[in-house]
Amino acid sequence: MITDIHLQKFRSYYDSSFDFDPGVNIIVGQNGSGKTNLLESIMMVSQGASYRAKDHHMILNDELWARLEAHTKDQTRVVKIENIGPDKYSKTFEINDQIIRKLNLEQKIPIILFEPNHLQLLTGGPEARREYLDSILEQTVVGYRRLRLKYKRLLTQRNNLLKTRKVFKQDIFVWNVQLSEVGGQINKHRFGLTNKINDQIIDLYKKIAGSELKLRVHYSSELKVVGYETALLSKLENYTEDVLRGHTLHGPHLDDMRVYIGDTEAGLIASRGETRTILLALKLIETKIVEDNRNKKPILLLDDVF
Repeated sequence: MITDIHLQKFRSYYDSSFDFDPGVNIIVGQNGSGKTNLLESIMMVSQGASYRAKDHHMILNDELWARLEAHTKDQTRVVKIENIGPDKYSKTFEINDQIIRKLNLEQKIPIILFEPNHLQLLTGGPEARREYLDSILEQTVVGYRRLRLKYKRLLTQRNNLLKTRKVFKQDIFVWNVQLSEVGGQINKHRFGLTNKINDQIIDLYKKIAGSELKLRVHYSSELKVVGYETALLSKLENYTEDVLRGHTLHGPHLDDMRVYIGDTEAGLIASRGETRTILLALKLIETKIVEDNRNKKPILLLDDVF
């Protein structure tokens, strides 16, 4: 989808250009030669942000700006990051000479990324697995990113109230209602996504590995999907323990997605090869889901996939 890209003062590149073929492109180089930085530049012009660091880290050391320019079949896309003062930076986008402050879903080129940290998806904490589901939903469901950010704001506000230790029912009720409503929508989207993954994961794993593992994905929540909002509101209204702990003890921010081989969590029994192949299968499923929902073929970035 991206035919070429020009990097200026971006990461380790001072002034470099790269052309891409329509199919598979293999990037080869020594450690530290900038392979991952190149993938990061593709992410920046496609999605508007890095997957590794904040915007100001994109600027080459001791320089005041960075610029990326990429072309697709019908677009010229430019990203500019500038140092505008002490610890102040600006970022602007241009698509066919139209200046844009922030890319919306339709303006983003869908990207599927596999990078070494994803190997912790099966064995690490639930935060990474929630992020995995949410990143897919943000690329396929209009408004999901706003929904997710709204939930985070509501959760922060409720937690701040809990930390005062002086919580009255009339004060916390408004946060409980809003949090349960938004949390219910997030739970519904995540649960539906895990069902789509389950529809494909066994067959796709078999195609990749030639092995018939009985794989399944389970969205783990303390509350059932049916009646979730009402059940969550009931939990939030009983907030005595929340006050003692100083944070909210119920909601989708504590849910998990777990991958099973048979009846056992894959993270406990999968070999390193099986783990890598399971994750690759998940990424290919992600690619199919995004393509079906966006009617656009995503760019698949594989960083050190072997």
